Amino acid sequence: MLEAQAIVQVVVLALIQGLSEFLPVSSSAHLILGSKIFGWSDQGLRFDVATHCGTLFAVLAYYRVRLVNLATSSVRGVLQGETNDELRLVGRIVIATLPVLIAGLLFKSAVEAHLRSVTVIGFATVVFGALLLVADKMGKQTADESEVSVYQALLIGIAQATALIPGTSRSGITITAALLFGFTRRASANFSFLLAIPTISAATVLLGMDALSRPVDDVNWFYLGTGVLVSFLSAYLCIDAFLKWIEKIGMTPFVIYRFLIGGVLLAVAYLA
Repeated sequence: MLEAQAIVQVVVLALIQGLSEFLPVSSSAHLILGSKIFGWSDQGLRFDVATHCGTLFAVLAYYRVRLVNLATSSVRGVLQGETNDELRLVGRIVIATLPVLIAGLLFKSAVEAHLRSVTVIGFATVVFGALLLVADKMGKQTADESEVSVYQALLIGIAQATALIPGTSRSGITITAALLFGFTRRASANFSFLLAIPTISAATVLLGMDALSRPVDDVNWFYLGTGVLVSFLSAYLCIDAFLKWIEKIGMTPFVIYRFLIGGVLLAVAYLA
């Protein structure tokens, strides 16, 4: 019975990681809600590394053709001394990645120590959900991701850094920022998902180094493998479905969902 419960927990947590990495909802809100309702314990750093790897593999697999094109065109542009659209986009992704790397190194410990309460997560889930709705309704939605400027990339990167606050949602805040700059929903999602590649890679490396620095204990490879597989499949299907439907359904369903989850967390915090 305990084994079955552990497997259920592993699958659910991996699903949350796979879906929330790319949907504009908060993984922190779901994880803390699960711990409050079911009394789940932390699966540990190795499991975090496994699910991060799964989501990283998913976005790499989904954008594999575009990534090859970005790489080959960028190398060609560098060798020829010319700037093309692909090289420009790669540069913008690099610029947008820098703020979260700097903020992570400077503030990650402080955030984990002081901003992981149910109240903070619930409040952030609601507030940043409202901001997403405003961006979706007010943004011009005319520009393509290839048109991202240096200034816009930097500000989207700064917005991504605020996702260190639990409840914000990395994909949610980067899509919000892109929408505010007038990019289409699909372009905003594409830039957010491509930006996830270096961001998740850096997070995975840091988590992996932290895990390796700790005493070696019994490793359940079945749980880790299940975490990688479930997070990979859920993330891949999530990216595909989101990009296919985003122009039709908009952000409102996700905002309503955030309000519900955030409201429940705030109620839990108030009644505790």
